Amino acid sequence: MSADIDWQIGVEIELIAPPGSSRADYARALADACAGRVRSIWHQDTEPSLVGAQGVFENLTQGFEVYDAAGNLVVRCVDDLTLQHDLHRHAAPKPGWWRILSDDPRLLRLIGRHVDPAAQLPEALATVLPVFAAELLPVPDGVYRLIDPAGAPLALAAPLPGERERGCELITPPMRAGQARALTRLLELARRLGFTVPREGATHLHFDAAPLCNAGAIANLVLLLSTHGPALRRLCKTPAHFRRVGTWPDALLPCVNAIDFRSLPWPEAQARLRTLGLSKYCDFNLKNIAYGRESLHTFEVRILPAYLDPEAVLLAAGLFAALLRHCTDLTSTANPASWTGLSLASLLERMPMSAAHRDYWLARAASDHAEDDGSDR
Repeated sequence: MSADIDWQIGVEIELIAPPGSSRADYARALADACAGRVRSIWHQDTEPSLVGAQGVFENLTQGFEVYDAAGNLVVRCVDDLTLQHDLHRHAAPKPGWWRILSDDPRLLRLIGRHVDPAAQLPEALATVLPVFAAELLPVPDGVYRLIDPAGAPLALAAPLPGERERGCELITPPMRAGQARALTRLLELARRLGFTVPREGATHLHFDAAPLCNAGAIANLVLLLSTHGPALRRLCKTPAHFRRVGTWPDALLPCVNAIDFRSLPWPEAQARLRTLGLSKYCDFNLKNIAYGRESLHTFEVRILPAYLDPEAVLLAAGLFAALLRHCTDLTSTANPASWTGLSLASLLERMPMSAAHRDYWLARAASDHAEDDGSDR
């Protein structure tokens, strides 16, 4: 097993429960294993709308936090609406599973603060009615419409359709020590319970952004990933059918290559980044850095397949931690021309990583190169 990575990271791994099981079952099993407890939560996500010109619907779905005997958060278990292929879309809703939908994320967050995700329809909505002086109207198929005094719709509450209780994204808290131990515990339990990797499943790595809060480091990072992003996708075997990934805005590279960017104070560099329309849904998410979100101040890698093997997670984390350390070394990267022209394999040979990690990724790179050569014959 690889050692812990010398960088604070949070890990998100998208899995699917076996038929007849759910993320609630995983949460309860983990709580039992660590003599802890389960807390029900709401998880907010977005999905395309099938209603007229309405672009998206915001969803609150039932999730679970698991705490150990000392009261420390172990993991969150939530749905991910990108997971579709492995679910039976027309399966009847399971008793006790429901969601809240709205076209306004602000309303949904407010509703979520007043409604207990562990309660059941329709009684659960009684606590939010006074907030809006609202009325609850039942409609067919077990759906309830929340309307304001003028009759305007605020939200819908509905049974959770199509086996959506089987989606299980495991979200760890930030970890610096004990990463290998924590991931092993989480993924061993998932395998034992029959959880598998869904077709669309991904692993997302969140790296603490504090060491990257420097204009020079961000310029290096953008330059490195703009140059080697496609090669990193091949190296990490990013599935071609991945959703919610993609490239940065075209204006980002010229922005960080501007003659004065590297010398900017960090708040001014952030201000420039915020003008570019950065999105979370790309291969490498810089939005949280640009906006300085205290609750999620991270650089996010989104190109990794879902893993049930903790070793694979740690190897990927080691790879990107080494690339990030390279970008923060402003002395050795002072002349970008000296390293941007290198192949990814040559760059990896220079990276500050363990010999075991370097050997693994160089072997992967050589294998990919051999496969490419074979396909050209």
